[in-house]
Formats: sequence, structure tokens, C-alpha cells
Amino acid sequence: MSSDADTDAWLRLSLAAGIGNTSLLRLLTAFGSPEAVLSCGRGALAPHLTGAQIDALLAGPDAAELAAAHAWLGQPGNSLMTLADADYPQSLLEIADPPAILYCKGRRGLLGQPGLGVVGSRNATAQGVRDAEAFAQALSDAGLTIVSGLALGIDAAAHRGGLAGTGSSVAIVGTGLDRIYPARNKALAHQLVERGLIVSEFPLGTAPLPGHFPRRNRLISGLSRGVLVVEAAPDSGSLITARVATEQGREVFAMPGSIHSPLSRGCHALIKQGAKLVESAADILDELAWHTRLTPPRFAEASAHSPADPVLDAFDGAPTTADALAERTGLTLDTLSAKLLTLELEGHIASLPGGRYQKIH
Repeated sequence: MSSDADTDAWLRLSLAAGIGNTSLLRLLTAFGSPEAVLSCGRGALAPHLTGAQIDALLAGPDAAELAAAHAWLGQPGNSLMTLADADYPQSLLEIADPPAILYCKGRRGLLGQPGLGVVGSRNATAQGVRDAEAFAQALSDAGLTIVSGLALGIDAAAHRGGLAGTGSSVAIVGTGLDRIYPARNKALAHQLVERGLIVSEFPLGTAPLPGHFPRRNRLISGLSRGVLVVEAAPDSGSLITARVATEQGREVFAMPGSIHSPLSRGCHALIKQGAKLVESAADILDELAWHTRLTPPRFAEASAHSPADPVLDAFDGAPTTADALAERTGLTLDTLSAKLLTLELEGHIASLPGGRYQKIH
């Protein structure tokens, strides 16, 4: 059977009304392939599906929906990944309910690379956004692919950081890939398609229904060696991702913040429950025993051969906030955040709770 015929069989099976991922996995386990399932009669299907599902499967998918999927797959950069593909990520095979089918737009090879999930509040603080972007870039530069949703706030910041690093970034969405949600992330979505990847287990045309996003969260953690929660309220969806990550045997990392901030309470709750408190990207790399990262030089050696640094010179010996350093150096907060992360990874400074930094003497 040709590759096109294989793809058609997967689409016909997955697009049948009422046949969700659980039913797909049950059918594939019983019969071995989409072609075998599609050749079955009502009697063979009866032990595995409801009557309504059998009627839908025998009737076949909507012709226009099937044609639209084939047309979409004919466009550059678009592909369908199935459980039968050799490049299906091993990390997803380890979770309880791996998606039988994934729509991919961009560099699908990124799904086979080691990932690190970065999630958090849609209504993030400016500091949270800066932290997410800086951490994501450092982790990406260390060779990890950043994995997140496509929401505003922390998700978007994580992707910007991931794309700026060498490891790139993967967005898992809760809609069909012919939709961009939220629309404000349109430019970011185009960047992900060009240099990263966008993935969905939902068919084209699928709207952003609330129930889709918790399902998407299991894929963010499933593709990741660990999940970092940057900012999260006590009822945040990010905590669902953290819980699923724990169930999947993934590491959970949480960034502490002010005891007065509602967006810190979710992270503090995770830390109380056993999540790893992180103050730098190096904390995550060390916990994962990630050996491909650059080894920070010893401070004494670096300082002996390095010219004076205006950011280091701005420290006065006491813990200092980024805002105070920005006033002293005249740098923008975005530029300063990147510089502070570099200094931290090189061992010149340490980050402290509450968004403060300390020069290491």
C-alpha cells in the first residue's frame, strides 16, 4: 500500500464522528492497523465500539473534511505523524494515552529531541515574562527543545526564548492547525512554523473548546524531561500540567516569588508538594544531569581575564533588583535580563527569591 493510501486510511479512521483517541487506541490494539479496522464489519467492531460509533465508522468521514485534510497535507511544512511512523517520539509512547495521530506544521524532527516544558499564567507579570524568556533561551542554548502551549503570557515568552536559542521550540495547541488561537500570537505562530514546530492532535477546523486544553497539557509534559512552572495562581491550568507531569514520572520545577503575589501561590504550593525550587536555569540542568551544557568557568579565572563589566560594576554588595540595576546601567529590562542570565551561567552572580540578584565575590 502506498504512503498516500496509508495516510488516507489514518484520516478516514480518525475523522469518523465520535471516534476519539481512546477508541482509536482500542481499535488499533485489537486489529493492528487503520486498514484492518476499516475492513471490519459490524460484528467484529461490536466488542470495541458503541452502536453510534460503529454507524459513524461504517458511514465514513465527511467528504469535505477529508478533502480539506488532504489539501492541507499537500502544503509545504505540513505533515501527519502516526503511531506507525518510525519517528514517532519515544517519550509519548511512555505515557498512558499517547495520541494515535498528530498534525504537525514545521520541523517535526524536533519531537524526537529532548524537551523541557515551560508553562505559567496567561496574565503573567512583566518579571515573569522576562524570567520565562530568559530561562527558555538558556535551556534552549543548552540543547533542550522548549515545549509549551500557545497562550499569551508565559507560554509566548517561553517560545520566544526557545526560538532565540539553539534548541528551538514546540507549541502544542488545543485547536486545529488551520486556526491560530489566540489571534494575538499570529506573528509568533509564523515564527514557530518557520524555525520550530506547532502540533495538534485535533483535526483541522477544531475550535478552541475549554476541554481541549487539559488534554493538550498531557502532551506538553509527555514530550518533556521536566516541566518548569514560572507563575501560576492556585487554580491555574499550569498546575494540571504539573500534576500530569508527576503522574508521567517527569520532573517538576517551580520558580518562587513574592509571598504577596497571587501568581506565586501556585508555584509555592508545588514546592511544598515536592517540586524542585529553581533560581537559575543551571538548577534545572543540574537536576536533569544534562551534560551537554557549557561548564561555567570559575569566577576567579574569568575575572582575571575579563574586562570590567558595567552590569557587574552596578552591584553594591547587597542583593539588588533588576529595576535598580536598570536605573544604574541605563539598560532596558529586556537587555539587562539577557545580560544577567549570562552572568549567572558564568558564575558571576546568583539569583535570589523575589527577583533579586547577588554578585559573587
